[in-house]
Amino acid sequence: MTRPLHIIGGGLAGCEAAWQAASRDVPVVLHEMRPDNTSPAHVTDGLAELVCSNSFRSDDATANAVGVLHEELRRAGSLMMATADATQVPAGGALAVDRDAFSERVTAAMSEHPLITVERGEVTGLPPEDWGDVIVATGPLTSDALAAAIAGVTGEDALAFFDAIAPIVHFDSIDMDIAWFQSRYDKPGTDGSQADYINCPMDRERYEAFVDTLLGAEQHQHHAWEKVPYFDGCLPIEVMASRGRETLRFGPMKPVGLTNPRDPQVKSHAIVQLRQDNALGTLYNMVGFQTKMKYRIQAETFRMIPGLERAEFARLGGMHRNTFLDSPRLLDPTFRLKALPRLRFAGQITGCEGYVESAAVGLLAGRFAAAERAGREPDVPPETTALGALQRHITGGHATTSTGKTPAYQPMNINFGLFPPVELPLVDGKRPKGKAKGLARKNALAARALTDINGWLAAAEPAEPA
Repeated sequence: MTRPLHIIGGGLAGCEAAWQAASRDVPVVLHEMRPDNTSPAHVTDGLAELVCSNSFRSDDATANAVGVLHEELRRAGSLMMATADATQVPAGGALAVDRDAFSERVTAAMSEHPLITVERGEVTGLPPEDWGDVIVATGPLTSDALAAAIAGVTGEDALAFFDAIAPIVHFDSIDMDIAWFQSRYDKPGTDGSQADYINCPMDRERYEAFVDTLLGAEQHQHHAWEKVPYFDGCLPIEVMASRGRETLRFGPMKPVGLTNPRDPQVKSHAIVQLRQDNALGTLYNMVGFQTKMKYRIQAETFRMIPGLERAEFARLGGMHRNTFLDSPRLLDPTFRLKALPRLRFAGQITGCEGYVESAAVGLLAGRFAAAERAGREPDVPPETTALGALQRHITGGHATTSTGKTPAYQPMNINFGLFPPVELPLVDGKRPKGKAKGLARKNALAARALTDINGWLAAAEPAEPA
């Protein structure tokens, strides 16, 4: 009898991985700890329960990165996308679902598939060696016992238990006529560059107005189980501002060691720095700007900063409980743990963020495991696709610092900043500019992704499952 593939976690990633593997004739045992043990966020014992929003976000596959990911998943035979389409409720241009019907359909699909066995009960330690290859898809609320076992293999510093996230900005939306590249005190990095940071200057008036806005900003109110500890190294900027009006100027916004090349005689009152966040150089994070402000306030507040008036955000800041691996350091390109390759990870524990992204990583993990069972080398999707861009971010697309070390890895939603740049088409012999340039860029990235995903799907395995 063929040894089954064990998958731990009955969320979107685990169920998608199980479906993909079973559809390729690999028997699966899917382990779900509920109802024997539950998390503070779950309210049912159904598989693929949507614990937060019922929205899968934009369904626009022509100009939105998550819409492109939707379409790629549909073409790849995703159970989660098929179920979302079948349980859709009105939501304008977004894809939203009836959450109860969604979970019920996925639960039925798992229970009725002849090659999938659902076992209820918590896996409290490392999977037994006689299980062979295992996919761990336990999500952002991984149980304490399993998290401790994983930390024992990876090292205590390799598993984070909360996010302290600074906003991330698309580079091409930063006004470089105001901002400039420079490292503090012109300190060179390993490549000799003295310009590893983007600097946005503030005079006293702009700084005081910014502090006033921070002090009056409405903040997220978390459930007790979501709250995270504050450490001096990752205080929310609004908490720093509340400790004194000059605190930020002596913290993340200190102006020392930096000179504005456009007006070198005038000393900036404060300076906001941004650091490259991905290897492509398309995304920059706001250094030290983790925050608990509500999302609708953040963009307006941060656009008060000179140089960021038209900033487009790949993600906004936040602080909340979240268990995830330092994946770029720990996982190989097919999500296997380098220290223990029989363990493969999927879903939000890898550092992806969101329902669709979690399902996407589950889909890839299931396909990779099935390819290995068939004696084939798993084929990684090209980085020009949404699936490939997400895979690359998780396993190696993160930028390194000037010392060669990887800065704190943070979860990320799919966004066009993770895709390699694309050459824009000519319009009447000219490149588009302004708002037209942004839309043309998104259209070109989306079109290239959907072309390339077709090629990958055709080549990845002899035939697609029904």
